[in-house]
Amino acid sequence: MISVTDRNRKPNTQTAMRQLIDQVRNEIPFGLPDEALCGDSCKGCSSKLLIYLETELDGWEAKLANGAIPSFGDLSRLAAKSKKIAQALYQNDLLERSPIS
Repeated sequence: MISVTDRNRKPNTQTAMRQLIDQVRNEIPFGLPDEALCGDSCKGCSSKLLIYLETELDGWEAKLANGAIPSFGDLSRLAAKSKKIAQALYQNDLLERSPIS
């Protein structure tokens, strides 16, 4: 049985990083074809931004698999990068709603 303190306890940074990675992978359209990425108006190269973000996510997944413990700063930086890239994708009409919260 789960106690009240267990339900109110926040996840450790490894779990939080995995959750953030899952959220980003679910909300960012990594599988778009090149034709969709390069439209008429471009505010930042969506293709390069997606490659960069996917590399960051892959890197953190590998680190977590090797037992790395991310800091709160690491979580904050990845979340901020993800939001900025999501905002650029939104401005380029590649996301239907505003960026990751």
